[in-house]
Amino acid sequence: MATTDESGEPPSIEHPLLESDFLERRLYQLKLAGTAANHHTLVCLPTGLGKTTVSLLVTARRLEEVGGTSLMLAPTKPLVQQHADFYREALRIPDDEIVVFTGDVSPDDRAEMWADATVVMATPQVIENDLVGSRISLADVTHLTFDECHRATGDYAYNYIAERYHTDAERPLVTGMSASPGGDEEAILEVCENLGIAEVEVMTEEDADVAEFTHDTDVEWERIDLPEEVIEIRDALNEVITDRLESLKELGIASSTQPDQSQKDLNRMRAQLQELIDNDQSKGFEGMSIHAEVMKLRQAVTLVETQSVEALRRYFERQRNQARSSGASKASQRMVSDPRVREAMRRAESFDELHPKYRKARMLLAETLGLEGGERVIVFTESRDTAEALTAFLSESFEAKRFVGQGDREGSDGMTQNQQQEVLDDFRAGEFEVLVSTSVAEEGLDVPEVDLVLFYEPVPTAIRSIQRKGRTGRQSEGRVVVLMADDTRDEAYFWISRRREKEMERELRDLKGMADDLEAELDDSQQSLADFDGASESVAKVDGDAGKPDAVTDSSSGSEGAGNQPGLQEFAGENAGSNGEDEGSAGDDGDDEVETHEPSADGDTVEIVADQREMDANIARELSRRDEIDIRLETLEVGDYVCSDRVVVERKSVADFVDSLLDGDRSLFEQVGAMARHYSRPIVVVEGDGLYDQRDVHPNAIRGALSSLAVDFDASILRTDGEDETTELLAVIAAREQETADREVSVHGEKGTKTLAEQQEYVVSSIAEIGPVTARSLLEEFGTVEAVMIATEDELQAADGVGQVTAERMREVIGSEYTGSK
Repeated sequence: MATTDESGEPPSIEHPLLESDFLERRLYQLKLAGTAANHHTLVCLPTGLGKTTVSLLVTARRLEEVGGTSLMLAPTKPLVQQHADFYREALRIPDDEIVVFTGDVSPDDRAEMWADATVVMATPQVIENDLVGSRISLADVTHLTFDECHRATGDYAYNYIAERYHTDAERPLVTGMSASPGGDEEAILEVCENLGIAEVEVMTEEDADVAEFTHDTDVEWERIDLPEEVIEIRDALNEVITDRLESLKELGIASSTQPDQSQKDLNRMRAQLQELIDNDQSKGFEGMSIHAEVMKLRQAVTLVETQSVEALRRYFERQRNQARSSGASKASQRMVSDPRVREAMRRAESFDELHPKYRKARMLLAETLGLEGGERVIVFTESRDTAEALTAFLSESFEAKRFVGQGDREGSDGMTQNQQQEVLDDFRAGEFEVLVSTSVAEEGLDVPEVDLVLFYEPVPTAIRSIQRKGRTGRQSEGRVVVLMADDTRDEAYFWISRRREKEMERELRDLKGMADDLEAELDDSQQSLADFDGASESVAKVDGDAGKPDAVTDSSSGSEGAGNQPGLQEFAGENAGSNGEDEGSAGDDGDDEVETHEPSADGDTVEIVADQREMDANIARELSRRDEIDIRLETLEVGDYVCSDRVVVERKSVADFVDSLLDGDRSLFEQVGAMARHYSRPIVVVEGDGLYDQRDVHPNAIRGALSSLAVDFDASILRTDGEDETTELLAVIAAREQETADREVSVHGEKGTKTLAEQQEYVVSSIAEIGPVTARSLLEEFGTVEAVMIATEDELQAADGVGQVTAERMREVIGSEYTGSK
């Protein structure tokens, strides 16, 4: 049991910026926070044991001692909102200085809020866009937290933000948080390197300080026998899969026709087919269609084996609708027309028995909530169809609600952020007993302590399984039950899950024993941190850490020796057993002069306006890294990049270029024609090799298109090897236009030969920068520019795409007195 003070209550953490008696004093959290306050640190702690509290403690200390702004990133909107609510409760900071940045907040509002915020909670994509678009600066951010930091791989936004932070911040400090940072040392090192982390702190449930606050959570595996009718449906579908694999074998793609082949083998087949397509071999296209059908059939088998017949029925209905739609794929049409698939559909429709997993789920809930007097249960499932059908079924006996993601899918409505928050609030308050959730509740959401976590199927990914099990066993002994259908994919997932979880547990244990080796590898791989403009200026040397890039300026001791318990005094407000002679003024922020970044002597920068949709490429990000270039993100009506009031650039890969000539939604000639109406120097950049090798297009047809663009539209056609060369080209064009030719940037261009409708759209679109799409919506609603100008806020909201915030901004711009010349 946790220790208590004289009143019988657990002692709390006291700090000038923390609410009194709000945070229970846990030694392991204080140890982790002590290290994280001194170094760029990865904090690994089992789910539910307070990783967010560790970050909060570091934030409070940094804000008090260094000042500036704290930024916390989380991968989902509900998680961002949850962190904001917790920080508002815990910190002695006005609520309006703790702000939330998601895509629901307009870019202009975010820029204004950033200037006045003390703590910002945000999704990474929003911060990435604001950095690329030069709407915010990380210079004053003194603590940056990456929640669920195991996502920092590949092109995820965390990586770009971390790079910019180490470059731009005057006093950077990074904290990464995860219950499961990766399956092996290589994965953990990749996360650390991408985030600029040089210390790894791991606490497991085996640690004495942590064990005090945890309870055993045994996992029970309940085997389920499928009824004969379900097995017959599965076998019929597998027979079709075998036939399709036989076709792929004849094409030289498949080596086996077994229907239960691994996903790895199927991915290999797809890669082979893509190579054939790239070489313009007809059997590649044929095989890819068959492969797509195999994947659809395997999904059907998975649903009937591991989910329910009801989930299969819903899936079949969607496939039938797709096959009937215009432009339906041959794979969809071929699948639903196969007699064996049609028979499986008929059997699924006629199956009126209760699926054994449904029956077992109801029995387990009755035991937990009835016989054992439990209060809450979470049921996790991989399928949204199952979540909806299971919620309806369980609601007949219990108070149950679903919890799914925000995206709408055919036949399935998503939940808005407000709806998600309302469901979680009601669950915490005990308004209902059973939460049936898809994976959206796995990562970090503060779902309350529950009596039972029921996995409707095994989870093959260790990270997700560990996060799910973290929902129970935190305050009392919990129960985890996994339903597993015999002789199905459930069994394969069971063994994968068991293996990966054991690997994860072993890796976390090993991490604790290889700290020195890991630190050495990180030191070697991150010498580039010293090359960042701000890094060498913003870090101070802490005892024993000379030359390390991770020792940030602070007034606490370093992390040498567990006995020191670094940072306990600052957090707990009491002497907690540390060696006083090693603490104090080493690196006191008040005594160190920190240099700031000064602009270049002339202060000149070149501006490039990039279309928001171009964020799929790396060009805007790369340009934003350059001191001499400012990137502004807009939703452009024409072109992809604006370099001046006369130059607009449309970027096309060679494949996109040919596609837009043949079957694009908007042909290249329409696009360039619109560019030419607004800008006198339209440019088309064609990116990549093999322009004349695309599809079955005669080279002369492509040459004719190029000639037409140049002669009929007066457009320049420029070729580049790839994104890197396009980036350099844009930088040169913009510099030449703005510095040599002294041109200004204009997203509306210089040409005034617009039609009356275009002029009307132009006038309305410029109001509060609402853009062309909303402008057209307003003009269609009100008929004239004058009517738009005199409309009230309520009347403006009648137009599609105009909400309360937009209407308020419009009325403010239209109705406010002009003060610019005063």
